[in-house]
Amino acid sequence: MTFPVLYLRKGAERRLRAGHLWVYSNEVDTRRSPLPEFEPGSQAELRAANDKPLGTVFVNPHALICGRLISRNASHGMTPQRLTERLETALSLRDRLFDKPFYRWVFGDSDGLSGLVIDRFDDVVVVQISTAGMEQLKDSIIRAVQRLAHPKSIVLKNDGKMRKVEGLDTYIEQALGDKIDLLSVEENGVRFEVPMEGGQKTGWFYDHRMNRQRLQAYAPGKRVLDVFSYVGGWGIQAACAGATQVTCVDSSSGAIDSVHHNARINGLDNIETIEGDAFEALKALCDEKEKFDIVVLDPPALIPRRRDQKAGEEAYARLNQLGLRLLERDGLLVSASCSMHLSQEKLTDIIRSSGRKIDRFVQLLEQGHQAPDHPVIPGIPETDYIKSCFVRSLTSFL
Repeated sequence: MTFPVLYLRKGAERRLRAGHLWVYSNEVDTRRSPLPEFEPGSQAELRAANDKPLGTVFVNPHALICGRLISRNASHGMTPQRLTERLETALSLRDRLFDKPFYRWVFGDSDGLSGLVIDRFDDVVVVQISTAGMEQLKDSIIRAVQRLAHPKSIVLKNDGKMRKVEGLDTYIEQALGDKIDLLSVEENGVRFEVPMEGGQKTGWFYDHRMNRQRLQAYAPGKRVLDVFSYVGGWGIQAACAGATQVTCVDSSSGAIDSVHHNARINGLDNIETIEGDAFEALKALCDEKEKFDIVVLDPPALIPRRRDQKAGEEAYARLNQLGLRLLERDGLLVSASCSMHLSQEKLTDIIRSSGRKIDRFVQLLEQGHQAPDHPVIPGIPETDYIKSCFVRSLTSFL
């Protein structure tokens, strides 16, 4: 296959050669290859300033990330056959990892499919397309999913923020089967049902699967506070593992309703909820001198952009101080982050300084990572975003 050529400025290929897959618009030599001449979603050959081929890319001239590497072979574009092969390769990994078909099947760049996320919920598959290049392959994606997984339903949940950046419309479409109102999920032996419409992302966050599994080891006989609970992923699993009482906090009335629904389908009668802002709820619990054996803090990304770094780190510090204040003398803080701009080391340091500020001795017991159905590409730090710290807190020790 032959493609139009996208030229890079001198030296701009270094990051790509080191393993990254994105091309930023300010790295393009727009004199040799004017970006407006490329159609959004088109494919192009990528070349360095010295004319050496670097591979093929999806191009979107209107986006900051204007190029996404498809292949390091300049003659290999993204065809329906190549798409299917990569979906099959991704599926083979997940089928080795998990004994039931509940997982993230495709994790974008990490599976060589930039702009595509696919989550599997047994015989229901939810697809999210976030780039113009992948949008042009929508029909091929649907056919490949049908061929490889034979689902009863395929939902295109294309309502993410990235689509607007790419100049794409947002929509939710039933591509196959009857309309889905509730997604059934099984994780770590616990059942959940989550709403399809109005739910977060694809409806579920598989990325903290292993961390929630580890929480189960600490939960028996404990009183647990699950903050930013969404539909109760952490708290319901803790209760099923033997926690005596669980309180879930979320600002969404719909999420709170789902917590109670998921408690019922798991036969639990020890789940309480607080609807409201997490910070305000934590302050109120501190004022009421409430105490918990385990506090789980799993907020949304508090550092969505690099320019939010300082404010976001301050928010994480306030959150962790409040969480530590609510712990019994020998309590466990599970502090999580999905902000790719916050490193594991920085989160640990925030917990350290939070402990010192309120005179708590803290021991780092475990550090968690994203589940293996969210593989990390070492050359793309953006793919490494989930982290968690399991921290024992003592009121006095040294």
